[in-house]
Amino acid sequence: MNFAPEPTTPTTPVSVPPHPALALPPQPRLRFLGVPVASMPSLWAWPLVLSLMFVAGVMGWLVSKERADLEGQRAEMISDALSLEAQINNRLEGESARLRTVAELVNQRGLTADGFARHALVLDGLRRFWVSVTWLGADGRIVAHVPEDAVPYGSDARNLSDEAGMAGHLSVSLLGARSGLLVARYSAAALLRQKVPWWLASKYDIRLVDDADEVMAGTVDGPRLPQQAWYRVPMGPTMPQAWLELSARERITPWWRTLPVVLMAGFVLLVGVASHMLRKQMRSVSRAEEAWRTEAAWRTAMEDSLAVGIRARDLEGRLVYVNKTMADMVGYQPEELVGLLPPMPYWVPDELDQSMTRHRRNMAGQAPRDGYESRWQHRDGRLVEVMVFEAPLVDAKGIHIGWMASVVNITERKRMEERERKQLETMAHHARLTMLGEVASTLAHELNQPLTVIASYNAGVLNAMERQSDVDPQLLQALRRMGEQATQAGRIVKRIREFLTRREPQLEPSDLAPVVASGVALLKRDIQRHQVTVSVPDMRHLPQVMADPVLLEQVVVNLVRNACDALSDHEGEREVQVAAELTVDGRFIKLSFSDNGPGLGGRTVEALCAPFYSTKTEGMGMGLAICRSIVELHYGALDATQALIGGACFSFSLPVAGDDGSEDSA
Repeated sequence: MNFAPEPTTPTTPVSVPPHPALALPPQPRLRFLGVPVASMPSLWAWPLVLSLMFVAGVMGWLVSKERADLEGQRAEMISDALSLEAQINNRLEGESARLRTVAELVNQRGLTADGFARHALVLDGLRRFWVSVTWLGADGRIVAHVPEDAVPYGSDARNLSDEAGMAGHLSVSLLGARSGLLVARYSAAALLRQKVPWWLASKYDIRLVDDADEVMAGTVDGPRLPQQAWYRVPMGPTMPQAWLELSARERITPWWRTLPVVLMAGFVLLVGVASHMLRKQMRSVSRAEEAWRTEAAWRTAMEDSLAVGIRARDLEGRLVYVNKTMADMVGYQPEELVGLLPPMPYWVPDELDQSMTRHRRNMAGQAPRDGYESRWQHRDGRLVEVMVFEAPLVDAKGIHIGWMASVVNITERKRMEERERKQLETMAHHARLTMLGEVASTLAHELNQPLTVIASYNAGVLNAMERQSDVDPQLLQALRRMGEQATQAGRIVKRIREFLTRREPQLEPSDLAPVVASGVALLKRDIQRHQVTVSVPDMRHLPQVMADPVLLEQVVVNLVRNACDALSDHEGEREVQVAAELTVDGRFIKLSFSDNGPGLGGRTVEALCAPFYSTKTEGMGMGLAICRSIVELHYGALDATQALIGGACFSFSLPVAGDDGSEDSA
């Protein structure tokens, strides 16, 4: 079986050029599903891209459908051609069998030419199918020809045509004495009319063609059209060099000329117009968003650069906005404060009731127009003084939606005001002390002469009574003691006068033991009155120190007196312990005074030694300050810590006499 070439239909998918809008630079600010648009095509082009993908899918489906239709049409055409070829060949085989029967009769009965022409089988064949029957002799001459008006076999080929088209021939050889050939000529067109069913003729143009593509017969006139799908099958030995050709009348329209393609083209055009409009809209939105971002950045920068905190609350008192300055005032991040309802975490715990009352007043619109002061608590626990100015918060429609507050941190201002107040008090106190110093200096100058006279009179009386034999020894001892006290009072007055006139202290090698013992002895009555036990260790083994004994004695007196005063309200045993030890480097001696009283109360030595600071109701606040000044004049340092026995421990260090470092420093 030979197959004729089949007309081909282009099946290569049509390439769709990219839309020019896809080449536009992406918008860096926009995001799609959390991904920056800079890493994908512009967002406006996505509908067009998806539409083109959909159209490409439809076109692919149309191409595959066209290919399937062509393959189905071809398979059906092959099946119909083979079936029709088999029917025609069966018909021709049957006619050949009838012609052989006639040949056998000619051989057996010795029919004449007239008998041959009138024989029933010959006439029946002419009525059914044959056009003419010719009996040729052994020499090739015509013995008989039926019907006589038909073109005899062997005439010129140009005369072998009739109204029904070209004719075909069936031949059978004669054997025996009457050797020759029987030839039955038939009409190919009649053959097709008789054997082609109506439903097949309605689907195809059927033709019989020869090797030269000349049409022998057909169900239609005219040649085959170029765009028709066709198929040929050889007729075999019954019709050598003849082909049966079927041409499909139904033409499968190419996919690119179908209605869906037209609809898709219109759809792409509409989507392109919509994408163009969407592009313009998105550019407008992008510009608006960029302007909004710029404005928001400006506003944020301005708000963050302000030293004023900004707070916005809704009508329920919930924080809806807090700027960075406001959050820094209280030690929180803005996102930690937004959304909170009272009580706020920065309210002072001890003032919650007062803060809630103020909050309800502000929510009712009764906040002072000129602002109000408040105290907040920082996250680290320190207090923050603020000035708050409340104003109604109104939206674009003029509806009252909450309250806006400007918050000014006035902590430093308050601290400066307090410092100025204390400075004024200090200056006033200092003026009084200056006046007191002048009075003390005057008194010291005025008292020096009477004390000298008292000491002289006491010495004269003591000498006169010692010359008498019957004087009471106790009286003599009292006079001697009075003389010593008068002399000591003179020395104290002298040293105080020198100290007040800012003269350098008279440093000399001194033993600590007599200085401490003398200072404790001066407070003997106070110690007994407060029922305090003072423990003084043996310090005779310690080296001498470079000190002014009179000033150092005043430090000892002040520290022991402070310890006794602290123990005055103490219940139970009252104890003051004096200790002295040599430092590790051997250059200083540390002298400490410890008590089992109430302790320092969290106060440091800086606070206790501050001028005019006193824990006593009648104190002037200068005792420890003067003691610190005296210790520092001796190149030492005064310190205050918690005592091991439960109270306070005041200690100071003094340089050892003869130490090279101390002498160099002096």
